[in-house]
Amino acid sequence: MDSKEKVTGSRPEIESCKEIAVDTSLTQADAIVLDTLLQDIVNAGAPANAGKTGHDDTSSLKLLADLNDATSAGFQPTIFTSWDEKDINLPSALQRYLLHPYTQWAQGVVRRPTDVVFLTHLLLYLSTSVPSAIFLYYNFTWPHGIGHWIMQLYYCGPFTLLLHNHIHNNGVLAKKHSWFDTIFPYILEPLMGHTWDSYYYHHVKHHHVEGNGPDDLSSTIRYQRDELSHFLMYVGRFLAFVWIELPLYFLRQKKRSLAVKSFFSEMVSYTEIGLLARYDLRPTVFAFILPLLQMRIAMMVGNWGQHALVDEQDPKSDFRSSITLIDVPSNRFCFNDGYHTSHHLNPLRHWRDHPRAFLKSKNQYAENHALVFRNIDYLMMTVTLIRKDYEHLARCMVPIGGQVALSMEERVELLRGKTRAFTREDVRRKFGKG
Repeated sequence: MDSKEKVTGSRPEIESCKEIAVDTSLTQADAIVLDTLLQDIVNAGAPANAGKTGHDDTSSLKLLADLNDATSAGFQPTIFTSWDEKDINLPSALQRYLLHPYTQWAQGVVRRPTDVVFLTHLLLYLSTSVPSAIFLYYNFTWPHGIGHWIMQLYYCGPFTLLLHNHIHNNGVLAKKHSWFDTIFPYILEPLMGHTWDSYYYHHVKHHHVEGNGPDDLSSTIRYQRDELSHFLMYVGRFLAFVWIELPLYFLRQKKRSLAVKSFFSEMVSYTEIGLLARYDLRPTVFAFILPLLQMRIAMMVGNWGQHALVDEQDPKSDFRSSITLIDVPSNRFCFNDGYHTSHHLNPLRHWRDHPRAFLKSKNQYAENHALVFRNIDYLMMTVTLIRKDYEHLARCMVPIGGQVALSMEERVELLRGKTRAFTREDVRRKFGKG
């Protein structure tokens, strides 16, 4: 497609299908998934298909499978986040002598042949962030400090989702390169705003165990999730107390080893930043302190967006306590992070497998009243909720199953009901905890 396409539905109340612009910068997988969902909506509006919400997805599932299958003619590794392989148009000499040799070599370095992009990013960070930070200490200038911080702001999202894949799958590189797979997080984490190993302890050993329930330190359920004051309390608590609350959580769970490790890694990281600040404050502010603050705020903004819409009837369901985003930057630049429900259903699922897993299970998503959106990322999900702009959220919603029959006003009320704070009695009834 050379321009945005207009998709038109036959039922006037299905506004999301009246005039949807399918962005041509979508990943190929996102385009396949969104096109299939839109076709479901169109089919549901046709008189001959009354009561039906789907069609045969065999060809779409085959296309998605081929994209990930290195033995298939349709296989496409991800080399860069900005372009799919089919869209990389370099001069023939560069294709032949640079891109193709690099891709073949990189596929032997990474764990899965789809994941050339992980090595691309690691080489980018090691060749820019690391020397830039070192030079800040050698010869600090304000323009360099500000430029370095802006660069890290641009890098931190993709790096964090690369790290996300790393911590869930115990690495991203082939076993013969396990030594590098082990050490690169300790080099890059502090520069990207992470304290050593804290993401692993909080996300894998805590968040995925509790699943946004009442014992999850990043749980959203006790907050009114369209109120600015509640959001600020949520972020403030994390910034001020996560360093001690996470070890205390592990102690309550009788996981003493994790308590000691998480506390030690956090304290060592703070000590390292403190010593560097004592040596030279100015470069430390731009290389370590500002990235740490922006990362922790960004993590809470993202988690709020991911878990703001929680079903009041069944908040323990992964289908009903998280969302799926299609047609968003998170899928192109952050390794399909928009498929958050799929990730909670199977935290070990490879990032390239999320679109196919979603499409294969779309009827299950529909039966469980899952929420799917397009053209709104987690940051704007959070902002839109705080602005209480439910009409915009309703327009971004991609209805599935019984949601297709809802009017725009009914969608607004559906979404509004999923941001209500859970009372202590609600928590007791729904989770069996006080």
